[in-house]
Amino acid sequence: MSIVTLTESAIKQMDSMLLEHSKPAIRLELQGGGCSGFKYNWTLEDNLEERDEVIDLPNGKFAIDNSSIMYLLGSVVDYKKEVFGSYFDIQNPTATSSCGCGESIGF
Repeated sequence: MSIVTLTESAIKQMDSMLLEHSKPAIRLELQGGGCSGFKYNWTLEDNLEERDEVIDLPNGKFAIDNSSIMYLLGSVVDYKKEVFGSYFDIQNPTATSSCGCGESIGF
């Protein structure tokens, strides 16, 4: 069982990003900050940590750092395309609050 569920749309976008930037992994982590206390941070990575939660993608890996796992348990990551932009949308069942932009959450 994975910590998070990736939709087909998210998987396709992550694969596209990994190929475009010649990177082996994309990472999601929570950092302190944002208007609700924590913010999502996305990075393209060359290296994975031993304690990362890793999901295999067709063209690379999706990683969650060890300290963020408990906050992301049960989340669904989707990729949405809208008229004025596109973004990864995270439905996080452990969050108790979030800001309007969806990039900052509280617990």
